Amino acid sequence: MSEGASTPGFVCAHHHLYSALARGMPPPPHQPNSFLDVLELIWWRLDSALDLEMLEWSAKLGALEALQSGCTAIIDHHESPNAIDGSLDVIASACAEVGVRVRCAYGVTDRHGVVGGRRGLAENERFLRAGGDGMVGVHAAFTCLPDTLDAAAALAARYGVGVHIHVAEGPDDNEAADRLAGLTTDDWLLVHGVLLDDDHGLAGTIVHNPRSNMNNSVGYAAPQRFTNRVALGTDGIGADMLDEFRVAFAAARAADLAASPDDSWALVEQGWQLMPAALDDEVRWSYPSMEPWHLAYTTDVRAIDAWVDGAQVLDNGRPTRVDEAEVRAKAAEQAQRLFDLL
Repeated sequence: MSEGASTPGFVCAHHHLYSALARGMPPPPHQPNSFLDVLELIWWRLDSALDLEMLEWSAKLGALEALQSGCTAIIDHHESPNAIDGSLDVIASACAEVGVRVRCAYGVTDRHGVVGGRRGLAENERFLRAGGDGMVGVHAAFTCLPDTLDAAAALAARYGVGVHIHVAEGPDDNEAADRLAGLTTDDWLLVHGVLLDDDHGLAGTIVHNPRSNMNNSVGYAAPQRFTNRVALGTDGIGADMLDEFRVAFAAARAADLAASPDDSWALVEQGWQLMPAALDDEVRWSYPSMEPWHLAYTTDVRAIDAWVDGAQVLDNGRPTRVDEAEVRAKAAEQAQRLFDLL
């Protein structure tokens, strides 16, 4: 057992567990030239090809790698337009098998027609009605009709949960604040916010995803400008919150020499406000100090042991509830199935 420092389990405030199979996927038909191209040529092709078997192993792999990174709680945002029904149960079960907490949401969208939007709403309601730990997911305002946005907000209010939605990530969604005006409440998750005005007027927690924003070339969200609470997510690029913290700090420092690791660490800490149960989890690390000024410049810090709900789920870097080799092998098989459809 390591003699390193311990922390509560980290929380990834915005993840796409279905994206764990995306690594190594075939290149798009042509080079994307805009954010909308990235969505249409990569992510919307991928999510349309998913089935529930692919989703199961993608979620298990994503949960396994989260756990090995010291992340014991994930707030997930899912879309699989040709495999909607029961998809949130698959994700929840996969994470439970690994031993990771998850809060699920299906990303409602009208880009496949009004019927598709209604099916997404129904999946969110079905999961919440059954007692699942969830939110109401919405892809983004620009892919939804006003009636769908109203219905999602009403459904969330009915079940006492928030809405988990991408907001102003790229120029196609630059009217998000106007379209969501009057709908948002403090329990919403407003993901990205790159193009939001400083005084946007929306309620909720903004989730900053710096590495994804760089990858999609949409700009720097500058989260320090908001009066909203701000948490840290990965937008599906794993769930290593220490890595994401370092990127958040580097991005902040690039924009402002006075930016401090403490400022970026506050985004990590906000995750515990969103999923406070993770505060009862414990992760033991390979490094003797988990202070922000150490972690901002130390890149080889590893999770050694982890406990969730008092049960050990990581032992010397290995999961205790699943066979790591099997998860990785099955995920690779499902990734190839997925790639063959693209």
